[in-house]
Amino acid sequence: QVQLVESGGGLVQAGGSLRLSCLASGRTSSMLYMGWFRQAPGKERTFVATISGSGGEAFYADSVKGRFAISRDNHENTLYLQMNSLKPEDTALYYCAHGARLPAVETFEYNAWGQGTQVTVSS
Repeated sequence: QVQLVESGGGLVQAGGSLRLSCLASGRTSSMLYMGWFRQAPGKERTFVATISGSGGEAFYADSVKGRFAISRDNHENTLYLQMNSLKPEDTALYYCAHGARLPAVETFEYNAWGQGTQVTVSS
């Protein structure tokens, strides 16, 4: 099994930045994609970004492209999400996911999830 623990969320003003981290443990694999998803109150969990096992390939949701950057450090078993130019609509619970075999935007394609870290952007 894979355990994922997110951190780095918080309250920030619009235009500010945050860096989320996700520490992975257990049967992790540097061959599999990892990703970030988010869920706002009353809404479905949606794709934010995903990154290949090597870190050489990344894909983003259109809503965050150019503002967010996903990266991973396989030696430290850590996934990151650098979020810049934050907007109030970025407010959500952010989840780390592990286990996709392809660049995946659907939740069912990942087999391990963290508990989430809250990001709140004030206007």
